[in-house]
Order: sequence, then C-alpha cells, then structure tokens
Amino acid sequence: MKRFFDVISSIAGLILLFPVFLVVSIVIKVDGGPVLFKQTRVGKNGMNFSIYKFRSMVVNAEKLGGYSTSKGDNRITKVGVFIRKTSLDEIPQLINVLKGDMSLVGPRPDVPAQKKEYTEEQWSLRNTVLPGITGLAQATLRSKATWQQRYDLDIEYIERSSFPYDLWIIILTVKQVLLKGGN
Repeated sequence: MKRFFDVISSIAGLILLFPVFLVVSIVIKVDGGPVLFKQTRVGKNGMNFSIYKFRSMVVNAEKLGGYSTSKGDNRITKVGVFIRKTSLDEIPQLINVLKGDMSLVGPRPDVPAQKKEYTEEQWSLRNTVLPGITGLAQATLRSKATWQQRYDLDIEYIERSSFPYDLWIIILTVKQVLLKGGN
C-alpha cells in the first residue's frame, strides 16, 4: 500500500507542481548555474543512490564546507534561502520516489560521510527502510533537531511505521512548512 501511495502521490505531485517546478527552474537558471543538484545519498540497506534537489547553494558548495549548513551559511544563494524555507528545493525528490530510491515518508537520507556518526548497529537499523522526502524529525523539529533527536525520531518512525502514521507525518510536515515558515 505504501509503494502504491508513493507512486500515485509522486505522479500527482509532479503534475500539480509542474508550474512551480517550471518557475523555480527558471529563477534558479537566471541566478546562474545548473537548476538541479545531484548528490550521493544512502538508501535502504545501505545502498547508495543519487538524490535530486533544486540547487539552493553556490556551485561546488560541498567543496567550500561540510555536508550540513548552518544559519546564515554564505554558500546558500538568495533564491536558495526562499526555496529552502518553503521546502520547494525538495520537489525533484518526487522523481526519486517514482524510481523507488525513496518514499514520501521515512528518515531523511544521509550522505555516506555521515556513517562515521553512527555505530554499526545504529547505521544498519536506520537504513532498514526507504529514506523519505520528509520524516518524523522534519515534521516535528525541522532543521532545529540535534543529531540525537533526529536519530531517536528516525528510530521511532521505523518502529511505528504504518500507512496511517505516514499520513499523520505528511499532515504535520505541511503544517510545519505553511504555519512555521519552513526551517
């Protein structure tokens, strides 16, 4: 049921959000550089895949700093500030969901370098499900979560995972983005 929901929702999302996709693409292109950002992330069972996002940072940002950003990070473009705050940068991940690399809901996928932050057991457990565009940590704490809070919420999600729980997380995520302005 989850995969069926992911596929139908992704197709519907891509169709409904096509005008937004087009406008954001044009604005990013005018700002300079490529529209999409592709990065290696870790998926289910530790398998790597390429995640797609709208580019919100300067070209070669990963060479100018770490894999995470902080408030006021000078690598984030002016357009990037807006698309991150509104989570529009995540729209291309609907393609990842269609491909089966991701789900709408699940722990956010880590970059391979983050493996060092986990024990082997924690890493294996966290990667027993498909990563998601949103997860329990994003739906409740957004980017304010500490590493430990994010990990605990990811494990809570894995233990309680169900279709109704996914729907609840999607509703919480929409509330976070609309009512609290994103990050």
